[in-house]
Amino acid sequence: MGVVIIDGSTVRAFVTDEEQFKKSVDERFTALDLNNDGVLSRSELRKAFESLRLLETHFGVDVVTPPEQLTQLYDSIFDKFDCDGSGNVDLQEFRSEMKNILLAIADGLGSCPIQMALEDDDRSFLKKAAELEAAKLDPNHAQPS
Repeated sequence: MGVVIIDGSTVRAFVTDEEQFKKSVDERFTALDLNNDGVLSRSELRKAFESLRLLETHFGVDVVTPPEQLTQLYDSIFDKFDCDGSGNVDLQEFRSEMKNILLAIADGLGSCPIQMALEDDDRSFLKKAAELEAAKLDPNHAQPS
C-alpha cells in the first residue's frame, strides 16, 4: 500500500498529457469490454461501477439502496456516457466522458491537496495521475503503465 498526495493540478496534468491519458483510458475500456465487441453495453458499464461500490457505501459504510433506485442511477450514468444514444458506449464516448469526470474532479480539488491511500495493484486514474507527476519530478521514477 502506498500514499499519494494530489491536487487539481495533478489530475489536470494527467488529462492534458494526451498520450498517457489515452493509453490509460483505452486500457480501462478494453478491460471493461468483456465480450470484446468494441463497445460497452449497459451491463458491462454497470458491472464496472458496481465493482467500485460508489453508490452502495457512504464513507466506507454500507448503505441499503433499493434495487430500483440503483438501476435508475446506473441507467442515468450509462445515458451520460452514451452521447449518441446508440445503446452502447464506444471508445470515443468513454474517453470523452472520463475526461469530463476527471476534469470535474480536478476543479473540485482545486489547489487543496488530498492524501490517498492506494493498494499497490490499484489501477485508478488518480493513481496514474500521481505517478505521472512523480515521474516528472524524478526522472528515475517509473512512468505509469
